[in-house]
Amino acid sequence: MKAFTYERASDAKAAVRAAAETPGARFIAGGTNLLDLMKLEIEQPQHLIDVSRLPMAGIEETATGGLRLGAAATNSAVSADERVRARYPVLSEAILAGGSPQLRNKASVAGNLLQRTRCAYFYDTSKPCNKRQSGSGCGALEGLNRNAAIFGASDACIATHTSDMAVALTALCADIETLTPSGDARRFPLADLHRLPGETPHIETHLIAGELITAVVLPPPPPGAQAYRKVRDRASYAGGLASVAVAGGQVALGMVAHKPWRAEAAEAALSSGASASEAIAQELAGASPLGRNDFKIPLVARLATAVITDVAGRAA
Repeated sequence: MKAFTYERASDAKAAVRAAAETPGARFIAGGTNLLDLMKLEIEQPQHLIDVSRLPMAGIEETATGGLRLGAAATNSAVSADERVRARYPVLSEAILAGGSPQLRNKASVAGNLLQRTRCAYFYDTSKPCNKRQSGSGCGALEGLNRNAAIFGASDACIATHTSDMAVALTALCADIETLTPSGDARRFPLADLHRLPGETPHIETHLIAGELITAVVLPPPPPGAQAYRKVRDRASYAGGLASVAVAGGQVALGMVAHKPWRAEAAEAALSSGASASEAIAQELAGASPLGRNDFKIPLVARLATAVITDVAGRAA
C-alpha cells in the first residue's frame, strides 16, 4: 500500500473543502471497497478524508412521506430499519442479498453506491484495463467475459456495476443529495449518478471533483408489491450474475451494465398490457452479448418474468 495522509472531517463543508484543496484526496467511510483496492495499489490516494463520523447516519421521515437515508448509514442499519422493511422491502431484500454480514455492518450507503464498477481484469495489474489505466485497452473484450455487460457497454469497457442496493434504489426512483466544494447543495435522480463507459470508463459518475454524497432520498412507496431477486453461481458469498428489482410497475436490472439498468422498455410494455415475458423480451431486444455471456439473456428473461409475475400476483 502506498503511503498516504489522513484527516478526520469535522463537518461536511470542511470535508468537501479539504477534498477540493488537497491533490489526490479521497473520502472514506466504511472503506470496504477502497481499502481493498489500496492494498492492491489499484487505488493510490494521497490523502484520505474520513467522513464516517459526520452526522450523516440517520434515517428520517420526509415531509412527502418518504425516507431520507444518511450517506453514512450502514447497510445493516438500513436493511433492519422497520420503516424500510415495511414500506421498501425491495431495498431491504437487495441489501441482504449483497455481501456478507461483516461487510454490511461496515459498508455505508454512499460507499455502496460509489464502489468501483469492475471485472477480473480490473484487479489483475498484469492485464490491460482502461478503468485502471486509461488508454491501455480492455483485456476482457477477448478474454474471460462471462460476467460482462449486455447493455450499454463499449469497446473501452464491458464491466458491470455490482451493487445490489443501487438496483433497488433505481427501481424506487430515489434521489441523491450532495454537497459541492463551493458549499452548495444539489439534488438529482440516482439514475443520473453513474455513467456508461463510452470512451472514458475510468470516469464512473457525474459527481464533480470533491463532491460529497450526503443522503439518498426515497419518495413515497409506489403502489403495488415489491421484490428483489439475484442469481449467482453459488448461494454462499459470490458475485452476482444478474438481478431484478421490481417496485410496483418499476423495474431495474443489476449486474448487466456499467450502472444499474432501468428497464424502461419493459416498463412501457407492462403499462400497455403486455405480459411479463413479453415486456422483458422488449427490454432484451436491445441487449448486446459477447459470446461467453450470451446465457445472461435467457437468464434475465426467466428471472425478470418470475419476479414481475410474483409481484403482480401479490398486488392482486
